[in-house]
Amino acid sequence: MSPEERQCQRKQVLTEITSSPVVRFPHAREEAPVPAADDEIDLLELFGALWRGKWVIALFAILAVAAGGYYAFGVAEPQYSATSRLVLEARDQQVVDVESVVSGVSTDAPALNTELSIMVARPLIEELVRDLDLLEDPEFNPSLTEPSAFSPSTVISLAKSWLGMDAAEEAPPTDRQIFDKTVENVSAAITASNERESYIFSLRATTGDPEKSANMVNRLAQIYLDDQIETKFAATEYAVDWLSERVSELEHELKEQEDAILDLQSSGAFETQAGLQALKLQERDLEERMTELRETAEAASARAAQLEEFRETGEFEAAAALAGDATLQGALDAAVAGEPAAFRARLDTLIEDARERADAAEQQLTSLEPRHDDLLAQIEEREGQRQELSQLMRDADATRVLYETFLTRLKETSIQIGLQQADSRMLASALPGKQVAPRTSMILALALVLGLMLGAAVILLRQFLNKGFRTAEDLEQATAHTVVGQVPRIPIRRRAALIDYLDKNPTSAAAEAIRNLRTSLLMSNVDRPPKVILSTSSIPGEGKTTLAIALAHNLAGLGKNVLLVEGDIRRRTLYQYFRGKPPGTLVQVVSGTLTLAEAVLHDSRLGADVLLGEKSSINAGDLFSSQRFHDFLESARAAYDYVIIDAPPSLVVPDARIMGGEADAILYTVKWDETAAAQVKAGLREFGSVGLRVTGTVLSQIDPKGMKKYGYGGKYGAYGSYGKDYYDVR
Repeated sequence: MSPEERQCQRKQVLTEITSSPVVRFPHAREEAPVPAADDEIDLLELFGALWRGKWVIALFAILAVAAGGYYAFGVAEPQYSATSRLVLEARDQQVVDVESVVSGVSTDAPALNTELSIMVARPLIEELVRDLDLLEDPEFNPSLTEPSAFSPSTVISLAKSWLGMDAAEEAPPTDRQIFDKTVENVSAAITASNERESYIFSLRATTGDPEKSANMVNRLAQIYLDDQIETKFAATEYAVDWLSERVSELEHELKEQEDAILDLQSSGAFETQAGLQALKLQERDLEERMTELRETAEAASARAAQLEEFRETGEFEAAAALAGDATLQGALDAAVAGEPAAFRARLDTLIEDARERADAAEQQLTSLEPRHDDLLAQIEEREGQRQELSQLMRDADATRVLYETFLTRLKETSIQIGLQQADSRMLASALPGKQVAPRTSMILALALVLGLMLGAAVILLRQFLNKGFRTAEDLEQATAHTVVGQVPRIPIRRRAALIDYLDKNPTSAAAEAIRNLRTSLLMSNVDRPPKVILSTSSIPGEGKTTLAIALAHNLAGLGKNVLLVEGDIRRRTLYQYFRGKPPGTLVQVVSGTLTLAEAVLHDSRLGADVLLGEKSSINAGDLFSSQRFHDFLESARAAYDYVIIDAPPSLVVPDARIMGGEADAILYTVKWDETAAAQVKAGLREFGSVGLRVTGTVLSQIDPKGMKKYGYGGKYGAYGSYGKDYYDVR
């Protein structure tokens, strides 16, 4: 059947569509599959990436070795190191016992580390600078050399001049600053160390001259030994002065204490031990007598009070029993018989006697208390004098012992002056230094390793920074959707050349990839093949429109009636692929202004009808949600074998999800090695949120050279190395 005949047939079908029943292809709504998580690192893939980037790694290695060789042989200045050795004398004997006054160096680890710090201490380095006149050496005194063109000050001045800023003139360094900088540089050139499990120290100097290194380290070792002797001599002198002063003070203090003891012993107020005991005996007897009187007074007072109570209450028998008086006992019968006068008279007499005895005891007690207090005061005074004497004697004994000890130390220390010697001695003087830098072999080896690591880092960084998909396996694993097509990049520069390319190259890799896609799509449901096919993507520029056109071209080549609909009416790029002015637009058909037969543009190159879009004041989402759009698709189903909709990207507008409910199959295009996985997952999630299941994904715009570059060139037919004999055009 010719194209003209097919066109007439389609128009006839469209005119009869309103009276003909339409059976719509059911669209299955399913839950979107959940992508499988993949947090594992494929070591083979990493090794493969490194192998594919071997030339890049080799280039980095060559450049690094070249840079290291240039530095080692052309930039670095030779350095020479000389070493002198000293040994610590761990002596236990002395001429006299001066260790108690000025001790030598300990041999424990902290003490050895302290000696290492002393060897390179600033005072010794300053003396070394003065002795060897290192202020006149340009290696250590930077003021004697011109600043380098790459020094910070030169670079800053040059930058300021380029920026038109006035460079402030720096004041010349003072003599003190020059000296401090020289000492700092000399100190940096000298190191001290301790040989393991020994008392041997090593002093090392590294400079640009072998003789200078040896002279510096030998002189510093001698300065260190002299410093030990001077330190000990100064410490001994200080000890002698201090001991002399302390001995004099102790002697004077001991004399005062002895005089105080004699004065106290000779004083008349001092009481002997026997006299003190007699006083204590008198005090004890008097205390006993006072206690008896106090008890007598208390007993008499209590007896008088109780007898008086019995008299008042009329308890005559109790009073007679308590008093124990025969006369009172004789008058008891008369008192009981009712004649108590005699009993009361005798009881009053007894009460008065008890009171008189209590008063007499109180008077005696009052007279004895002053005597008792006086004895206590005398005893306390005598005991204080004896305690004072004992304290004075103890202080004198302690002062005497301390005086004798310090006097002995003073004699020993005075003898030791002039016999001081260093705790260390020179074991081996330094010989002219040997070259230690630059170590060319190590520099070249490190440069090689660094170059290899840097090259590998670049390859791996490029590998891990890639957020797109390079293989169908990666895309399927990330999205859990089947990849139904893999389309190579079509070598055209203009969109209008797409259809001509497909016409002229029917056996190209791209054409074969579209055939494979068509086969996978139609075989996805053998019993009820899809009729309305939606093509979308995550973002613009992924090739969804190219895929829709190529699929329409391929299906039309089978002799099918195909309608290509521009569902992306906001962007409207489909007209750039076709020639001629369209009779109508999608908006006009849906709004009822034109019929579908009046609005379609038949492209003879494509072999299919095209329904383009146009700008409209109607919101695109509202348009595609309307019943009229649904009716339009029902009409297209009846008139065409296949309806292909070029929908907008799912992450940009909701149009694709709205139209997806009317489609039988949804193709989701993913641009090779560019579209981020997060964008693809988000776009697929948009369809899943409304219960739509994407039929399959399409990996588009695949670069065959890039696939080979990444090591995948031998895996896939459309752009694999083994498929070159099957395609006329790559």
